[in-house]
Amino acid sequence: MKKLLFFAACLTALAACTGNKVSDAPGATMSDSLQRIVEQKENEINDIMGTLNDINEGLREISEAEGRVTLARSGEGADRKQKIKEDIKFIQERMSQNRELLDKLRKQLRESSFKGDQLKRTVENLTKQLEQKDVELQKLREELEQKDIHISELDETISNLNTDVDNLKTESEQKSSTISNQDKQLNTAWFVFGTKRELKEQGIIEGSRVLRGNFNKSYFTKIDIRVQKEIKLYSKKAEMKTSHPSGSYILEKDAKGQYILRITDPQTFWSTSKYLVIEVK
Repeated sequence: MKKLLFFAACLTALAACTGNKVSDAPGATMSDSLQRIVEQKENEINDIMGTLNDINEGLREISEAEGRVTLARSGEGADRKQKIKEDIKFIQERMSQNRELLDKLRKQLRESSFKGDQLKRTVENLTKQLEQKDVELQKLREELEQKDIHISELDETISNLNTDVDNLKTESEQKSSTISNQDKQLNTAWFVFGTKRELKEQGIIEGSRVLRGNFNKSYFTKIDIRVQKEIKLYSKKAEMKTSHPSGSYILEKDAKGQYILRITDPQTFWSTSKYLVIEVK
C-alpha cells in the first residue's frame, strides 16, 4: 500500500513539474501542439492515479469485509450466517471489480507515454496483493468449516478466484512474450558494408539509388541496436550510403588506419532507417 501511495505522489509531482517548466520559463510562448502534449500527459497521469485509487479502495474494502467475517463467525444465532454470506458475496464482487480495474490499469500503461520498471513493479505488486487475498479466503474457508459454517457462496468465490488467477497468469505470460517480441523488433536493425561492385551485385545500390529495388536482404547482418554500437569496417576508405542524423555517430580510424563506425546515440541514429549501408574500398 505504501508503495502505491508513493507512486501516486510521484505521478502528482511529475504533473506539477511538467506544468511549471512550461509556465515559469521567462518570455516563453507555448505553441498549441506543446500545450496539447502537456494536457495529454496530465490526463494520462490523472487517469492512472484514478485507477490506482480505485484499486486501493477496493483492497481496503475487501480487508474490512474480511474483518467483519472474522467477527461474525465468533458470534451466535441465525444472523451470524447471513452476515457472513453477505460479506463473502461483497468480497467476491470487489475482487472481480479489482481484477477488471487491474486490466484497465494495464491497458492505460500500454497506451501511456510513461514507461519504466516502476510501472511494471506497481502492476506486479497489485497482482500479488490480489493473489494474497485468494490465499486468505482459502484459509478463511478452512476456519469456517472447522466451526461447521459451510457457505456455498464461499466455495464459488474460491473456485472463481482460482480460475481467475490461472487465467491471469496465462494472460500475463502471453503478454510478456508479446512485449518481449515487440521489444526485440523495435531494437533490431541490419547493416552491410562492401565495395561498390559487391553492393551492386546484391541490388543494394543502383547508380545513385540505395535500397530502392529488390535488394538481397539476407546479405545484411542483423543486430540489436542496444548492444552493438561499434562496427569495424576493415577499410581505409568508407562512405555512408544511407542517411543517418549527424551527431549520432562517429567515423574514426583505428591504429591501422582502418575505419570504425561508433554509434553514439543509437535511438537517433536508427530513427531514419533500420538499414545501414556503407561503401568501402
